[in-house]
Amino acid sequence: MKQRVLVTGATGFIGRALLTHLLAQTDITPVLLLREPYSDPRLLPPFLAAIRTQYEAVYADLRNFQLTVRAVREAEQQAVIHLAAAGATDPFLSVQTAVSHNLTGTVNLARACFEKNFTVRRLLVARTPGEQSAMNSYAASKAAAWQFCQMYGRTQNWPIHGAMIFQAYGPHQPEHTLIPAASKAALAGQDFPLTQGSQIKDWIYVTDVVAGLLAALDAELSPGTTVELGSGQGAAVAAVVTQIYELVQQH
Repeated sequence: MKQRVLVTGATGFIGRALLTHLLAQTDITPVLLLREPYSDPRLLPPFLAAIRTQYEAVYADLRNFQLTVRAVREAEQQAVIHLAAAGATDPFLSVQTAVSHNLTGTVNLARACFEKNFTVRRLLVARTPGEQSAMNSYAASKAAAWQFCQMYGRTQNWPIHGAMIFQAYGPHQPEHTLIPAASKAALAGQDFPLTQGSQIKDWIYVTDVVAGLLAALDAELSPGTTVELGSGQGAAVAAVVTQIYELVQQH
């Protein structure tokens, strides 16, 4: 019997890579939780519209608890991968948006999965390393959401687990992010404006992130446990940009 996996955030960079992988599996049926306007296929992002017959979908705004409950009931899933979030690449994300989408949305999804005794056996929540310092509203809201997830794991024994995703990169990443932007500038023979670039990041290719997410679904983990998805090695931002320019020059 195929395992039904509900995915939030499938319109995003990592979600798109995850969906592509799930569609190639013979033992998994992907079900996407999409915002209600996307029930009109004309409004779907082009890549989702092109494969609309290949996945199932339910519709809800995660900020609305009752709509989220309805979507989880209709999905009849065994596992949930929660990638949806607001402001991952927006340094000016408002506090209100961060709290309503990232905190309230995550709590609503967790409650919908487990308060109603549906078929969910595991909820995997995407996390960010930025939670540790919480220097912006995005990271702070993600950190707060995870505190609730841990609370539910400790007090209710809900099978909620975290996947802390380090600096993912790869196909279909937003153009304004570092590697696509630097690659575009290098290919055009333009300089790439950069501050000191001394920040150390753990870079991980998006297909490795997907492999890690699926491995976490099958791993034996205690409620509230987080798995880290990274390479285990750091590289400075400036060094990565330099390498991009060197590779372009070689070709």
